[in-house]
Amino acid sequence: MNTTSSILMKNLSRINNESWFIPIDIITNLCIFCSLILAIIFFVTIFFSKICRTVPMMLVTNSCFSGILFGIVIYYMNVFKLLNDYNQRDYQDILCSFRGYAGYASCSILNNSFLLQSIYRFVRIIYPSRLIFQSYKFQFFLILFTWIFGIFYPIKFLFTNEIVYNIENQICQLPLHLSFSIIYMANFAYILPVSLTFIIYLKLVLYVKKMSKRVSLINRVNRAKQELKMLRRTVILVAMLIIYCFPYAMFIFFSFFLVIPKYHFRISYVFIDVSYLFMMIALFQFTDPIKTSITKILFKQPNHILPTTNLKDQNQMNIL
Repeated sequence: MNTTSSILMKNLSRINNESWFIPIDIITNLCIFCSLILAIIFFVTIFFSKICRTVPMMLVTNSCFSGILFGIVIYYMNVFKLLNDYNQRDYQDILCSFRGYAGYASCSILNNSFLLQSIYRFVRIIYPSRLIFQSYKFQFFLILFTWIFGIFYPIKFLFTNEIVYNIENQICQLPLHLSFSIIYMANFAYILPVSLTFIIYLKLVLYVKKMSKRVSLINRVNRAKQELKMLRRTVILVAMLIIYCFPYAMFIFFSFFLVIPKYHFRISYVFIDVSYLFMMIALFQFTDPIKTSITKILFKQPNHILPTTNLKDQNQMNIL
């Protein structure tokens, strides 16, 4: 009985909160909630719109669905944090480690969804005649591969119990210090997909500039510039993620050599949660088919039925 009581007291022990905890928790939850609503609207719009049934829009749909999954995970994390902050307790539920795993998995899937869009544009510009790599089946295979990889690459953290509960930050994550697991997670969830996206973009910029010097290929150059414009929008989205995820990456790097602030996860996730909202807004602004479909729905002109006149009355009016 004493053992049970001591465990319960340990799990439910009260802690002292900073004054900014709950306001920040509420603001970030509102940002995530609004972002989720936008992501769901975009996904439904793409699913039911006829003009969105193309391979590029399939990749955008994958990004939307990945964004929904990522939003649900971080919203669940923030609700858990808000409840613990409100009750001033350091309670760890049975799903805490799973939320940490789901966060790493969904982050990888989301970042890889933007990488797939970059790869598709790369193939259309560099290898326009190889239609098999631009087909629905091949792109769907790549989407499926990134989801399988994203689900399985962080699963080792669950079996090795490396995801631990951080009391000060009310979150379950890998502890930030120099370790194979941190480097492994950072590379596959963030560094590799983001770096490859930018490398592809820079390579295509140089390629298009080189093509522009060939007058005989003017039609192909125009098409390549159009594809590059679409890729630039994807790169802007990824650049937003880099800017707002910079504190998390900075804390990871500094943890290898220095003692990082106590509330490093709270600070990092404030930027991540806010960036999620801006990313959804940018996705709407940069995706013309989504913007066109939603604009038509919101500003649909009613069909006015004009009254018809009797032919006899009309003829009489003409005679008069």
